[in-house]
Amino acid sequence: MSVEVRIRDARRDDAALIFAWVVELADYERGRDKVAASPELLEAALFGPTPSAEALIAEVRSDPDAPWEPAGFALFYKTFSTWEGRPGIWLEDLYVPPADRRYGVGGALLCQLAKITVARGFTRLEWAALDWNEPALSFYAKIGAARLDEWVLHRLDGAALDRVGRGLGPVG
Repeated sequence: MSVEVRIRDARRDDAALIFAWVVELADYERGRDKVAASPELLEAALFGPTPSAEALIAEVRSDPDAPWEPAGFALFYKTFSTWEGRPGIWLEDLYVPPADRRYGVGGALLCQLAKITVARGFTRLEWAALDWNEPALSFYAKIGAARLDEWVLHRLDGAALDRVGRGLGPVG
């Protein structure tokens, strides 16, 4: 079956759909219990007075007379590289529901993000993937993405973030 794919900017009325996909992605990544967001928080982050992120929506159709159907999303935001002296883009989430995989939706989303990165004069498009997610890791290798194994991702959140923010330093 031949399927057309198009990518568009997310709209305010996509917030609930994006949130539903975030939950599906979190289920896949074994982290559903860690999702604290809501459709309202996503809407504010994407479309509020000072947006902190942007999103793209992929749509597909198999017949030129059929309506376009949502088929995935990418959510991203601006970063900065001191080494490059210029901004980049961090891809926070890219998700395509299982029923829409194999149509080139993920590739189309990454292609559009690469175009946005270049058009804005940015130097990098970066993201993280779980080390056990072989389908994603294989796909990223196929498109030529460099795997940065020497960099270790770190995070402060919850009580640790609060403790350090109050100047209390390390545990122990």
